[in-house]
Amino acid sequence: MASTDTNDQRTPNQTGEPARFVDVRFPAQWSSDAARIQRVLAKSVGCRESELGEYRVVRKNLDARKRPVQAVWRFEVAPAGGRLSEVRTLGPQLEVLPADAESVYVVGAGPAGLFAALTLIRQGRRPIVLERGQPVRQRRRDLVKITRDHTVDPDSNYCFGEGGAGTYSDGKLYTRSHKRGDIRGALEWLVHFGADPAILVDAHPHIGTNKLPQIIQRMREAICAAGGQVHFGARLVDVEAVDGALDAVAWEDVATGERHRRPAKHLILATGHSARDVFELFDAKGWALEAKPFAMGVRIEHPQSLVDAIQYHGEERGDVLPPASYRLVCQANGRGVHSFCMCPGGIVAPCATEPEQVVTNGWSPSKRNNLYANSGMVVQLTAVDWEGLGFQGQLGGLAFQRDVERTCWEAAGRTQRAPAQRLVDFLAGDRGRTSKTLPDCSYTPGVVSVNLRELLPDVISDTLAAGLRTFGKRMPRYFDPDAILIAPESRTSSPVRIPRDRAHLMHPDVAGLFPCGEGGGYAGGILSAALDGMRVAEAVVRA
Repeated sequence: MASTDTNDQRTPNQTGEPARFVDVRFPAQWSSDAARIQRVLAKSVGCRESELGEYRVVRKNLDARKRPVQAVWRFEVAPAGGRLSEVRTLGPQLEVLPADAESVYVVGAGPAGLFAALTLIRQGRRPIVLERGQPVRQRRRDLVKITRDHTVDPDSNYCFGEGGAGTYSDGKLYTRSHKRGDIRGALEWLVHFGADPAILVDAHPHIGTNKLPQIIQRMREAICAAGGQVHFGARLVDVEAVDGALDAVAWEDVATGERHRRPAKHLILATGHSARDVFELFDAKGWALEAKPFAMGVRIEHPQSLVDAIQYHGEERGDVLPPASYRLVCQANGRGVHSFCMCPGGIVAPCATEPEQVVTNGWSPSKRNNLYANSGMVVQLTAVDWEGLGFQGQLGGLAFQRDVERTCWEAAGRTQRAPAQRLVDFLAGDRGRTSKTLPDCSYTPGVVSVNLRELLPDVISDTLAAGLRTFGKRMPRYFDPDAILIAPESRTSSPVRIPRDRAHLMHPDVAGLFPCGEGGGYAGGILSAALDGMRVAEAVVRA
């Protein structure tokens, strides 16, 4: 009897004997053929099919290194004739908070802030969430203005608003660090609020930009129903400390300009990697900040059919194989070059957070069924790089990032169009050449042909060219004449870290202030940010 695992909390096996975990490989095209899979599983276990105990899938992965593409599934299998323990699907519970529950301010309603708020409620604390952007429905209208009118709202855009940057960036849920916290618990929260239960077993789970907004909205509704508060259009303008301890928090209504100030003992700062005004506020107060390495480069886009053909070795994808992705990494000119946020069947989107800048990123719908595949292709940078270009101090990386974004804005005509170049032209000769024409692409504000080798700083363009040549040797068809580079991919992570002590997760200069998530420099995606939010909320309760 086959079933899909939905929760790792199990009662003892009904036979008293332990279940086995068995990894099974078979052609991926068999994935919907239960009879074939059962035969393969029985062979792997070493028994007849009739002797198989109850089993269920606990992990699904693909191995596309050879043809045919292999499915690699992990099963939990009961002893012969036995049944598996019952799966206890408890579902995350939120009790309504008592009227006198202690309040904790949470700045930012991205994954770090929302998961922190959920955890606080479970610990009996009342979260008061301040989000400078708008709810998901209003936010969607603000995104349309970027594409249609080339107008950027500095408070409601692809990075700011309900759900944070992750709401409109594919919804990838995998993380390389499995020591950050309760990954399973975070995924179960998402399923509880409407995500496909398949994310509990997929090796590389994602939700999709089309489905994330409804899930995020349900999270917020649950927070409010339990007695928490979520305030939109509330931009943080000050954090006050007295004798080295948090004293008050102040925010401004972005619509009316009205200012609010409230006493506060605990504040979780989950503002994301693009809240530059928060870094500048801390700098002005003389509170500790640290320059942090980050990566910058371009988005590269190919036809999805080409990526499928490369990755699946010409095998027909059909209805079983997902749109193919890739992950590339190498050393070039003494630096790391790597793909970032690869989006199969995706869209390149305009992600500026201020006027007079161009920023790109990528996202995919849940089916990943658009015509193109895009990925960041970025170069790792350190303070030595931007200081050599004249950008000094703990905010030097931020200033360098902003300068590149403005340069690209100017080069593309001072709109939200983006500078672009065919890959083959970027790699032509020593310094590239401007493309005479540009292929169709998914970036809807439009692209302008430039020579990116001359536009981007040499430390980026030269290293990127060397890295791309290496990738082309590994994947020769990667140098497709219709592959296009769109610049810049500049918000891979924060260029600034807000430090915190390891024991209490507080800022060293302000007791009660808890830096959190991507903005603090402690996460690099939806899942890692959510885990950090949960971890910090637990630290608040212990404080």
